[in-house]
This record gives sequence, C-alpha cells and structure tokens, in this order.
Amino acid sequence: MTFSEADIRARILYRDADMIVLDKPAGIAVHKGPKGGETLDAFFPALQFEAPEPPQLAHRLDRETSGCLVLGRNRAALKRLGAMFADGRVRKVYVALCCGVPAEASGRIDLPLARRSHDKRSWWMKVDPAGDPSFTRYRVLASRGGLSFLALQPETGRTHQLRVHCAAMGWPIAGDKVYGGDRAMAASRHLQLHAARIRIPARGGPPVEVTAPLPSAMSDFLGHLGLKDFTPEDLPADLAP
Repeated sequence: MTFSEADIRARILYRDADMIVLDKPAGIAVHKGPKGGETLDAFFPALQFEAPEPPQLAHRLDRETSGCLVLGRNRAALKRLGAMFADGRVRKVYVALCCGVPAEASGRIDLPLARRSHDKRSWWMKVDPAGDPSFTRYRVLASRGGLSFLALQPETGRTHQLRVHCAAMGWPIAGDKVYGGDRAMAASRHLQLHAARIRIPARGGPPVEVTAPLPSAMSDFLGHLGLKDFTPEDLPADLAP
C-alpha cells in the first residue's frame, strides 16, 4: 500500500505548537531501514505547516504497528519529549488480539529482554535473565474461542517488548510472524497490535490525551469477541492499580 501527503495529513490526531500526534498506519516504517520501501519520515515536510522546520520522531513504532505516534515540531520540544519518553512519564496503552488467554485477568510481566544476535542490523529480541529489565502491564478486555483482546501498557521501552512478552507468556499477538509462530499467523495476516491511547504531560496545564481509532483489520475481529462497540476512548490512560 502506498500513501499520499493528503493521506498522512488526514491521520493527524492532535497538533499544537510543539508536537503532532499522528495515527500511524500499519505497514509503513517510520524511517529508513535495511528492508527499504516507503517510510513515514519522507512525509514529514508535508506536516511542517507554520513551523520553521519539519517535525521529527519523538519515539518509534514498529513497521506493522499502528496508532499514536508523537512528532516534535522544534528542537526544544523534541528534547523535552525525548526526556519524558526516556523517563517513562509518557503513558502509552496498546490493544492487541492474542492467541491464547491469560490465566489472570490482569497482571504485570517482568521478563528481561536482550537481542537475539549481536549483528547491528538485527532487532529481534529474546527473553534473557541477563538482559535489560522489561515490564509490561496487561488487562484482559474480552476473550472467546481461544482468542483474547488485551490492553497492554509498557513500563519500559525495549524493542519489540510487547510482542516478545506476549509470546513468552503463551499468548502471542495474532499476525506476529517473528515471535508468534504458526498459531499467530493462522489467526491473522496482519499484526494485531495498535497504539490506542497516549497521555503526554504538558507544561502548566493538564496532560494531552489522544486516542487513535482501531484499524479495520482489528475492529473486524471484535464483533466475534462481543466488543463490536469498543473504542479506544473506553480504555483507561493508565493500567497501574
């Protein structure tokens, strides 16, 4: 699938003088990588508007992950946003369709992660007791027929963290061809992971809270789980108890 400048502008969820929150489509990398192909950052000049320079990434999402992506519109904003992401002050809640059902309705995953390979071009990860501390909160929103719909909140920002954590717990994300195995690929041709809600602290005012509508590849499943009317606005901004 290819995108136009108009397509990307139409996916702006929020904009102020310092940042843009974009509903990133699945299937497009945020920047150039070894696989090549169309990248989201090529469209950033079309998102400059009245700012002195095009926006830049304040964080990243995987190619196949959709939803809330934050861009900084100036250097000072990028520095401030980067510090907030690094310190865990930005709250992100994802939703995922998983193959399997957690034994507990909610919980916290504590599994350290490390790269599978020391090759600098490889970003595949694994659970490793000697790896970096990695924590994910989860909550079951619905389940049926061996599938579950989960809210996921990463407390750390490791590469592929949600995908590896879910797979390691025995309920891989549907459509995850790297970590999910045959069961995940049989359930869906698309990775069923969406950055649904984000809360960003603001200077001198209430936090900025933004939600991204579910992609059709995910919403089509929810009727089977009894959630045909679900929207990301139904999610809490924080899964912590």
